[in-house]
Amino acid sequence: MDFEHKLLEIILNNIDEGIHVVDSDGNTIIYNRAMEQIEGLNSNEVVGKNLCDLFPNLNETTSTLLSCLKSGEPVLDRYQTYLNKKGNNITTVNTTIPIFFDGKILGAVEISKNFTKIKELYDRILQLNNREDGSDEFKFSDIVGASPDFLKTIELAKKASRTNSTVLIIGETGTGKEVIARCIHSSSTRNKKPFIAVNCAALPESLLEGILFGTVKGSFTGAINRPGLFEQANGGTLLLDEINSMPVNLQAKLLRVLQEGYIRRIGDVKDIPIDVRIIATINEDPYTSILQGNLRKDLYYRLSVININIPPLRDRKEDIPIFINEFIKKYNIELIKDVWEVSDEVYDGFLSYDWPGNVRELKNYIEGAMNMVTGHILKREHFAPNVQELIFKRYTSKISDLKYDFNVPLDDYLEDIEKSIILTALERTNYNISKAAGLLKIKRQTLQHKLNKYGINK
Repeated sequence: MDFEHKLLEIILNNIDEGIHVVDSDGNTIIYNRAMEQIEGLNSNEVVGKNLCDLFPNLNETTSTLLSCLKSGEPVLDRYQTYLNKKGNNITTVNTTIPIFFDGKILGAVEISKNFTKIKELYDRILQLNNREDGSDEFKFSDIVGASPDFLKTIELAKKASRTNSTVLIIGETGTGKEVIARCIHSSSTRNKKPFIAVNCAALPESLLEGILFGTVKGSFTGAINRPGLFEQANGGTLLLDEINSMPVNLQAKLLRVLQEGYIRRIGDVKDIPIDVRIIATINEDPYTSILQGNLRKDLYYRLSVININIPPLRDRKEDIPIFINEFIKKYNIELIKDVWEVSDEVYDGFLSYDWPGNVRELKNYIEGAMNMVTGHILKREHFAPNVQELIFKRYTSKISDLKYDFNVPLDDYLEDIEKSIILTALERTNYNISKAAGLLKIKRQTLQHKLNKYGINK
């Protein structure tokens, strides 16, 4: 085996997507390790065999590979459910591309992403016809916080619970958007009806559309007659989490549903009236999402009848002591501990930290430390090394500790420090420029200028 073939084999067998390549007659040429895991077959059983012999229930209509060979046209992001050799349901999203040479079709390559486990999870959600039990566990009285801005947010959410208008909740990751949404539902007149949440970022467009609107038998391979989340939530509330991650084409269909009050299952011709209150969440400024093309402007206006902004934890640090006490109480019970408080060093570190992960990050850190403590005080050493590095070490260094090279001009030295700080902020915010600017307490345009100045790729 020459170097090129060996390199190709290594690449194909070490990627997450399944790769299946057939020649013009439908005989398998390449079948990688990921595809073996998806379909439960061994490459020795597949290579050299015809597709119809391997999957007798597939034909030119139901097989994306055979359809691609016949039409010569690519098939993009096709949602497909079928049985593997062991009789198990497999759900994939496939992109199939014909291979041409000198105008003649030589075969086709299929790239498959395995969504079997995700589909099984949402199937279980669909089987829960409602969420009556447990929705009343979320009460506004259980939400802690004392900062003026946060209290205004809660008051606005309480007012929203007394209406049926759509709500857009804006807040960074970890600020508690879903908790607010559940409180709105449980305090509303819909509280005896279902509350169903779907994460728009977790699913591809073809799968998400079927889950939202439902399917009819025969609309695609493996489709069955099944209601979607809109029908499941009828009379109640549907939470669309991270709406800015929903594919734009699907946003247009959602807008039509919100305007008309009807849904149509995939492959159906019948409109179904629905009565569902929509609460959507977004983890960044909506206008930034609109400018970046991630959120339709008309959908934003339709969703934002009531806008609820949740301030990040760094802007309400007076709430940190309250959260510390609440989480210590919680994990004292769950972990059978007897912790009274945190040390002064921990307390000061928490107040100095900017909390990019917000309340969720604080909760996780305290839970981790509570697992380690044996006494009554949570101390620095009870936190994981990476947490200590983040929260404590950065605030204990002194200017006198810096090793300054007097052969380097002061301006160059300060620029190196500034560049390092900017890179750290970008890393902590996953290179989200708006969030990094907020972390650095500078304007977004100022940060853009500095990125250009230092040649930092965005």
